[in-house]
Amino acid sequence: MTAAASSPRARADGASPHQAHSVILIARARTKKDPVAWLVSRQCGVISRRQAECLGMSADVLNRRVRIGGPWQRMFPGVYLTVTGTPTIDQMDTAALLYAGDYSMITGLAALRRLGIWAPAICATDVLIPDTRRRVSRNYVRMHRTTKLPTEWLAQGEIRMAMIPRALADAALDLASVRDVRAVVAAGIQQGRCSVQQLEDELRDRRLHNAKLLRSVLAEVAAGIRSSPEGDLMDLIKKSGLPDPVYNPRLYIGDRLLARPDAWWELAGVAAEVDSREWHLSPEAWERTMKRHDRMTAAGIRVLHFSPSQIKTEPGIVAAIIKDALRTGGPLPGIRTVPAEP
Repeated sequence: MTAAASSPRARADGASPHQAHSVILIARARTKKDPVAWLVSRQCGVISRRQAECLGMSADVLNRRVRIGGPWQRMFPGVYLTVTGTPTIDQMDTAALLYAGDYSMITGLAALRRLGIWAPAICATDVLIPDTRRRVSRNYVRMHRTTKLPTEWLAQGEIRMAMIPRALADAALDLASVRDVRAVVAAGIQQGRCSVQQLEDELRDRRLHNAKLLRSVLAEVAAGIRSSPEGDLMDLIKKSGLPDPVYNPRLYIGDRLLARPDAWWELAGVAAEVDSREWHLSPEAWERTMKRHDRMTAAGIRVLHFSPSQIKTEPGIVAAIIKDALRTGGPLPGIRTVPAEP
């Protein structure tokens, strides 16, 4: 279950791609010696009653298998797990799509989780279904009827997911915390999985009324913010009445790139860095941060380092340190500033 296992699929004709795929899957199963076993193996051990009946399984056999103490578990009405024990994430997501029916796909945090993009812990699977379908949310599945059902999707085996910009936008719209919205947006953009423009396109095309928080985070990203802790630093700077820095600019000496600090006050020669292994994503990125510090210090820049927890729990101390550095600093000749690109 990795992002590398995902592949894009798209509508091939006027019919629903999901419906066509369902029909093709049943047709392929019928060519096998044991069609039910083949389909079950394709679907992570999950099968629907409709599929089993289409492959020749009688109602009596089905009922015996799903009775109390039988070898199958009922996950949703008409959807069964063909093994005992606790279902895996793959089995839960497959069951969710079979319950949702044709045209459905996973979106939001559950899709980001499958695609290897950071997301807050979740206990629900969000599924997009056509606006005309009246399937109700049940157990861990939340149904979202939409008139903007995507015609392209990603797939891991038989598990369908919305494309990353749609999944990320849906996830952000479901979050109440600005820190969580910043985190999921930053994760998608830092990993190069989607762009600010793609997210803005999602919001524009769907004309959503609950998008204020996501729009504000996209504005921050356009200004240079690249992580949730950097967003916390920006909030602290604004609330403290400090001069606005440039976020994530490129600093040059001549034509040589010197560094890209998290925040930069050009007139004071002061840079601020938010130091966090979590948000720098890897040990290699952490090492690059340390080397960046050394280059800036050697060029005469005063570099301030703050941890995410310090920004949250000691905002007064952080603001005082920045204020003192700005008061005693001054411009550094020879350093050219290029603002960050969105």
